[in-house]
Amino acid sequence: MDLITALVDVVAPVFAIIAVGFLWDRSGRPFEEKMVTDLVVLIGAPCLMFNSITGAVLPVQQMGLAALAALICPAITALAAGLVIKTLHLNPKVYLPALTFPNVGNMGLPVCLFAFGQTGLAVAMVYFVVTNILQFTFGPAIASGKADLWAALRAPVVLTSFVSLAVRFSGVVIPHWVTKGVTLMGGVVIPLMLLSLGVALARFKVVRISNTFAFSGLRIALGVGAGWVVATGLGLSPAMTGAVVVQSSMPVAVFNFLYAEMYDNEPQEVAGMVLVSTLLSVISLPILVSVLR
Repeated sequence: MDLITALVDVVAPVFAIIAVGFLWDRSGRPFEEKMVTDLVVLIGAPCLMFNSITGAVLPVQQMGLAALAALICPAITALAAGLVIKTLHLNPKVYLPALTFPNVGNMGLPVCLFAFGQTGLAVAMVYFVVTNILQFTFGPAIASGKADLWAALRAPVVLTSFVSLAVRFSGVVIPHWVTKGVTLMGGVVIPLMLLSLGVALARFKVVRISNTFAFSGLRIALGVGAGWVVATGLGLSPAMTGAVVVQSSMPVAVFNFLYAEMYDNEPQEVAGMVLVSTLLSVISLPILVSVLR
C-alpha cells in the first residue's frame, strides 16, 4: 500500500505531465522549445530560487549541508563511473557526463516537493544550483576539453541564489506584492520543465538497446548509492536525506545530450540513455520514495 501511495501521490503527477508533453509533440502540435527554455532559465527558475531561499524553512546551516551534499554526490558518482568506463575501455566524453549529471531540474524538483514538502523543495533547489554550476563547467570541459567557470557563475539562477542569500542574511523585508509576483512566476517552472522533458523524450531514439539499458540502470544505481552514503555521513534529517537521495538518483539530464550533440560525442547513444533512464525511473522512483518517506 505504501508503494501504491507513493506512486499515486508523488510520481504519478510528474509522469502524467511528462506524458502530456510527449503526446503533444507526437500529435504534431507546435512547441517552442527555445521560448519555453528561455522563460524557465531567465525568469521562472530564478524566481523559484529567490522564493525558496528567502522563504525557506531550512536554517542557513542546513542549506550549507545540502550544498555540500550536492558537491560530494556527483564526485563519488564520477569516480565510480570513471572506474567502470576505464575498465570497459569506453569513451569518457560520451559516458562520464551522462553517468555523473542527473536531471535534478525537470524531475528532481517536483518529486522532492511532492514527496518531502517545502523542506524537500528547498534542499532540491540548493542541489539544483550546485549541480548547474558543476554541469555548466565540467560538462563542457569533459566533452570539449575546455572549462568556463565564469559562464556558469553568470547563469541567472546562480546569480539569483547569491542575491537571495544576501537578502536572507541582511534581514531585508520584502514587500508582499513582490513576494506574491515572484511566487506566481516561480510556479510556472515545474509544469513547463516537465512538459519540455516530455517533448524532448518524444524526439529521442534508442540505439544499442542492451548497452543503453545497462548504463541507464548504472546511472540510477550509482546515484542512489552516493546519495545514501553522503546523506548518512552528514547526518541529515529524514526529509533532507530523502531529497538528497532522490536528486542524486535522477535519470540522465537532457543537457548531457545537448553537449554530446554540440561536440559530436555519439549524441544518439546519450539520447538513448536519457530516454531509457527516465523510463526506468518510473519503477525506481516509487520504490525509492516509499522507502525514504
